[in-house]
Amino acid sequence: MTELVVQVDIVSDVVCPWCYIGFRQLEQALGLTGIGAVVRWHPFELNPAMPPEGQNLREHLAEKYGTTAEQSRAARARLTGLGEELGIDFRFSDDSRIVNTFAAHQLLGWALGLNKQHPLKLALFHAYFTEGRDVSDPGVLIEVAESVGLDPAAARQVLEGGSHAAETRDSLELWIQNGITGVPAMVFGGKYLVTGAQGVENYARVLQRCVAEAA
Repeated sequence: MTELVVQVDIVSDVVCPWCYIGFRQLEQALGLTGIGAVVRWHPFELNPAMPPEGQNLREHLAEKYGTTAEQSRAARARLTGLGEELGIDFRFSDDSRIVNTFAAHQLLGWALGLNKQHPLKLALFHAYFTEGRDVSDPGVLIEVAESVGLDPAAARQVLEGGSHAAETRDSLELWIQNGITGVPAMVFGGKYLVTGAQGVENYARVLQRCVAEAA
């Protein structure tokens, strides 16, 4: 029997906790339905103007959204709880920083052609949210790339040479032009857009609809 497979395009940023949560919910939905998926990640920058040194996460949220210290603590607690249910070890601290992710997206674009994009994306999520690593640092990016089987010398060349910079900028702009203003944004079967981490049951319904229509 041929396995039922749905193409799922996920627009996300590597420093977006809801993107990590949304993917794990999708993963559970796939297990629940027995449907397979071809997942392709696409770039989105939550903070394209973020300087190289980054910014303290709590300060950033206060500046960008007017989030109070109490609201920030509550949000972190909620994310941590959701993460525990999905096998994600969120480790937020007062020293957590938000960073520029353009270099990380370039590396992900490069890894796609080597069939390593998906494991690299998950490794970057883990490095940032669990290990507290700076995923804007080229050294960190190269180490994470090597950890999933990518050639570190080639990864360094990608970052230093900018071979995927223009392609990454074009992809970022394309999704914005197509109305994506928040992430995660998942496109199922090339036709159904689901924005936000919408839960296992909702993802399961969309997957089943795609399969039913394909049949």
